[in-house]
Amino acid sequence: MLRIHFTPRDLARVRVASAPDPLWEIACSLHRLQTSRGRWAYADWYRETRTVLAGTQLGTAVRRLLVPVLPRARYLPDFLTPHEAADGLDRGLAAIVDTPPDRVAHEIGLLDRSSGAPDWASRLPEREAREDLAGLLRAYHEAVVAPYENRILATVAAERALRGRDALAAGVDGLLAGLSPAVRWHPPVLHVDYVEDRDLHLAGRGLRLVPSYFCWQSPVSMADDTLRPLLVYPVHGVRRPVPERPPDASLAALLGRTRAAALRSLALGATTSELARFLGVSVPTATHHTTVLRDAGLVHSHRHHNTVLHTLTPLGAALLRPASRPAPPEP
Repeated sequence: MLRIHFTPRDLARVRVASAPDPLWEIACSLHRLQTSRGRWAYADWYRETRTVLAGTQLGTAVRRLLVPVLPRARYLPDFLTPHEAADGLDRGLAAIVDTPPDRVAHEIGLLDRSSGAPDWASRLPEREAREDLAGLLRAYHEAVVAPYENRILATVAAERALRGRDALAAGVDGLLAGLSPAVRWHPPVLHVDYVEDRDLHLAGRGLRLVPSYFCWQSPVSMADDTLRPLLVYPVHGVRRPVPERPPDASLAALLGRTRAAALRSLALGATTSELARFLGVSVPTATHHTTVLRDAGLVHSHRHHNTVLHTLTPLGAALLRPASRPAPPEP
């Protein structure tokens, strides 16, 4: 159990990451390759990734180099998931390369005592070795994470919208209480199902919440409590088995498949660019769809600075509700 202790100042400094963290997505996706637990939820990604990596130099490097330093284990070296990755993969990889050698050596030592570090990891305090590792992380990301980027961006955007609605309706209490089935909010302590028993005192530093597409069921945090506090947690309800016949087939017949998908994606609110990523279309095409939906009275659009946020009208929300079946006639 991980117990995260909040002060009043921390409650004012809770933030939800504005975009997926690429290095945490790399780490969590590597964990998906190391276990069959939850594999059904990533079945298409798993099959495609196995095909892409099979019999290649990258596949061998992932198995021999990446998995041993990012194992699905109680301890992960913190320097491989730096805070700078919040600003993108390039910044994150640069931070790995620039990590002080003493810190790298210390964390590799912790990994060795925890689950065993590969022999080659003893070279990681050398900058050249970290540059090679950063190059491998980039190659892995480009091969098996980037092809799913639109899906990852859309699910994280939907999660942010959901958390925002919780915060608007019930404040920070509502936001923290709705994070995950593995997380329980008993003010002023957030209880998280975890691989070890520990306490994390925020002490006014706040908490950065990082929704992750590849994180499965169990949230993750930094091992070193002196680093910027964060909690990586799985996004909600985005990996359900596809039913044999979509329940909204009639809606697709009415609006068209793409426009029906647009209407569903706006249930939590989305900007035009977020909608375009979700649908896999250009921004002008997404704009056309929202215009049609707005003219039909199904969507409301609100401009804020350089973005337009689209939400459902009551009529649009009513269309998404499953139709109730009529009661059978009485004999």
